[in-house]
Amino acid sequence: MILTKKNKMIIYNVTVNIDDSVHNEWLTWIKEHIPQVLATGKFTEAKLTKVLVEEEMGGQTYSIQYRAHSKEALQDYYANHAEQLRQDGLQKFADKMLAFRTELEVIDEYSVDFK
Repeated sequence: MILTKKNKMIIYNVTVNIDDSVHNEWLTWIKEHIPQVLATGKFTEAKLTKVLVEEEMGGQTYSIQYRAHSKEALQDYYANHAEQLRQDGLQKFADKMLAFRTELEVIDEYSVDFK
C-alpha cells in the first residue's frame, strides 16, 4: 500500500443571515454568485447549505463552503478577487444581509460505504 500526503485543505466558509423580505431574491443571486467565485480558479468546489437552527434575529441562515486549493490560493483570492465579488452582494442587499467568514483547515476526512 502506498500512502501519499495531501496538501492541507482549507475551507472558506461564509455564513449569511438574510432577511425574509429579500430571501428569494438573495437565493437566486447566490446561485449565480457561487459560480463567479469558483471561476477565480482558487477553489475546487462549493456547497450551499441551509442552517436548520432558527435564529433569534429571524431571517434565514445559509452557509457556503468553498474548498480552496491551498492557503496560498485563498490568500490570492482575498488579495485579487474578494472585494469586488463582495461588493455586488453588499450593494444589492445592504442592511438585509449579515455575513461572517471563517477559515477551516481539514485535518482528516472519513467516509464509509455500506453497500
